[in-house]
Amino acid sequence: MPERLMSTLSTESMWTDDKLVLASSNQGKLREFSKLFSDFGTTVIPQSDLHVESPEETGLSFIENALLKARHASAITELPALADDSGLVIPALDGAPGLYSARFAGGNASDQENLTLLLDRMKDLTGVHRRGHYICALALVRHAADPDPIVVIGRWHGQIIDTPRGERGFGYDPIFLPDGLRQTAAELDSETKNQQSHRGLAVIELRSLLS
Repeated sequence: MPERLMSTLSTESMWTDDKLVLASSNQGKLREFSKLFSDFGTTVIPQSDLHVESPEETGLSFIENALLKARHASAITELPALADDSGLVIPALDGAPGLYSARFAGGNASDQENLTLLLDRMKDLTGVHRRGHYICALALVRHAADPDPIVVIGRWHGQIIDTPRGERGFGYDPIFLPDGLRQTAAELDSETKNQQSHRGLAVIELRSLLS
């Protein structure tokens, strides 16, 4: 289950807002969040629809970056905002690609370029040294200066394989083989992925706090 690092929302509180800004321009994340929130009764609006540009991610952790992005989107739109900061962590590489997962091979790198660089960095690693996990930090603020945000975190553990498989998903999904499964994250159907992934687990936890 996801590890909740902070939740300061009272269990008696109810989520009543009918609109929520998603502080991301990543199309893969937008598809997953739209599906995950489809029955929540809240319209999720991507920040790009409201002409919000992503801020510079200056945090030193996934949580810091998620909060930074959520507050930025909320300040501009004056709506509640949800931000995700996620990435792939390989302990044998001192946590890389980590916070730089989306730009591991450079600021304008494609998913394929990032994936290729990671495989090159891991070409001499075997066994437990190929272990890694996806991590997702979600931050929800009701307004830009919210002193009581909700932050949850989910992790998805697995192995990094040396040959990409599958065309679903995005990022490093084709080389991430989740524990207990024979399919890579890029071979899973969306329902299975949403139930087991780092982002899916984090959203399930967040929804439980808001219900």
